[in-house]
Amino acid sequence: MSQVYKGILPALQVPFQSDLSIDEAELRRFAQWLVSHQGIGGLVTNGHTGEVFALTAERRARVTRIVAEEAKGKVPVVSGVCCEGITEAVEHAKMARDAGASAILLMPPHGWLRFGMQQPDNVVDYFRAVGEGSGLDIIVHIYPAWTRASYSFETLAALAKLPHVKCMKIGTRDMNKYARDIRTIREADPSVTILTCHDEYLLASMIQGVDGALVGFASFIPQKIIDLYAAVQAGDLKTAQAIQAQINPLKDVVYGGGEPTGDAHARMKVAMSFAGILKSATVQPPTRLPEGAALQAIEAAVKGAGFLKSQAAA
Repeated sequence: MSQVYKGILPALQVPFQSDLSIDEAELRRFAQWLVSHQGIGGLVTNGHTGEVFALTAERRARVTRIVAEEAKGKVPVVSGVCCEGITEAVEHAKMARDAGASAILLMPPHGWLRFGMQQPDNVVDYFRAVGEGSGLDIIVHIYPAWTRASYSFETLAALAKLPHVKCMKIGTRDMNKYARDIRTIREADPSVTILTCHDEYLLASMIQGVDGALVGFASFIPQKIIDLYAAVQAGDLKTAQAIQAQINPLKDVVYGGGEPTGDAHARMKVAMSFAGILKSATVQPPTRLPEGAALQAIEAAVKGAGFLKSQAAA
């Protein structure tokens, strides 16, 4: 039976031991904590926040299995699939399915980012083949408009009509195209849900009429983002603005003044360790943890938000 993907879906961080192995006990505790929040619509493993590029296929499947075991069917579990070709993507999707995922978050192959997609039919063929090969629901990961893997309106409409595509995670980062992307998808198939993934400007992207958010930031401050979306749904702009203002200092130290960068997950892990959400901020190399002034700024922001572990214990 197909799931509905809406609400707030955190893209999970993965806790690691000092030897870089998965900290299974910590990941189980973390997944339990996230799913305990009312308003969570699913848990997403193996996203960029989850350091997917640094994990082998087996480790990706293990992360998904652990999270699915802790979700206990309360919410759907979605596993990111980031591969270069159809055969590999189907293999990874089947591993995710066997690990307990009900859907995959299908990212464009890296080759598309470098060389472009040649023909729009390449995209449709890729998504159709992975859906048919795995039998899983698909959430389409829409990359920024400035990349060579940006999907045209015609391609988005074609993807929305594929039977396995149930949801789209929009990270267009061009508000004019973003609004038209949403309209295009709604017109192609109104049953396909739409999630923003604009961690760095949540309120501005939520008020465009989406069905929720799939963001790594929700693994750090789930309740704030749940409350923000609830205020938007209620049409309470003043409350939404106030919540976004509370989010901004934390957003600024994690994402800076632009869109998420390749080491944003490291800054967020540090913030989460300061808040006591994770025991350790260990990340997979070659990413490095922030130091000096950057580290101090993160601690100050967490303290200013009242999230510092010592504050919570007081």
